[in-house]
Amino acid sequence: MLRKLSVLAAAVGVLTVGVAGPALANGGALPAKEVHWSFEGPFGKFDQAQLQRGYKVYREVCSACHSMKLVAFRNLGDKGGPFYNEKYPNSNDNPWVKAIAKDYEVADIDGETGDAIKRPATSADHFPSPFANEAAARASNGGALPPDMSLLAKAREEGPAHIYSVVTGYKAPPAGLKVPTGGHYNQYFPGDLSSAWSGSHEHVPPGGFIAMAPPLKDGLVTFDDGTKSTLDQQAKDVSAFLMWAAEPKLEERKQTGFAVLIYLLLLSGLLYASYKTVWRNESH
Repeated sequence: MLRKLSVLAAAVGVLTVGVAGPALANGGALPAKEVHWSFEGPFGKFDQAQLQRGYKVYREVCSACHSMKLVAFRNLGDKGGPFYNEKYPNSNDNPWVKAIAKDYEVADIDGETGDAIKRPATSADHFPSPFANEAAARASNGGALPPDMSLLAKAREEGPAHIYSVVTGYKAPPAGLKVPTGGHYNQYFPGDLSSAWSGSHEHVPPGGFIAMAPPLKDGLVTFDDGTKSTLDQQAKDVSAFLMWAAEPKLEERKQTGFAVLIYLLLLSGLLYASYKTVWRNESH
């Protein structure tokens, strides 16, 4: 656990070392990498196998520092979720959801003594924070505060592609760039590197400094479905999972929107036919 905490020092896309500001010349973060997602487009859907792999990356790596407090365990078994099964329309009855919840402990109060206790989570509980409070989180991460990941994919303009790009965007700093203690150079993380750059200000390197050390590497997580566990695969899967966490009703929203469009088209046709019928004998 201590090794994981030292690796996951901060937040994807939020924590910096130094002060971010306007980039000079060709500085600034690179645009997010182009990634094809199964949930793109009006008829896109989440890939359940990918969501399950992404959850495993979150559980074994990200959850050591990052909470997901807006997501309840039962949501994992909702329709469109990573562990949805039509046999269990009520996700609280889903055995996979129950098993996952029991792997966590949540804070509670003893009803008899009033003492603070820890108990195994149930499907009704939300994902707990790995730290008791903000001060403890900062103390364990060199002063940086790992953000909650519930809405991270929606909070970034480039969505899950931003998360994927940052996680895979660590590079050796170019000669002439002084990286501060505790910082890591990342081409896809926004920032102003001009003060740390000893070269021409017309050629400031893209990117910024991020406090989080590279969190993923080849083979770090073993996928149950046999998918090869490369850094790229882990990054894509956890980014897709975080997109689901941020918008778990995405598929239902698309289906509703499509139904509404069909209704509006039919209504428009009926209105036009009515108009032609009512005014057919009138001159215009």
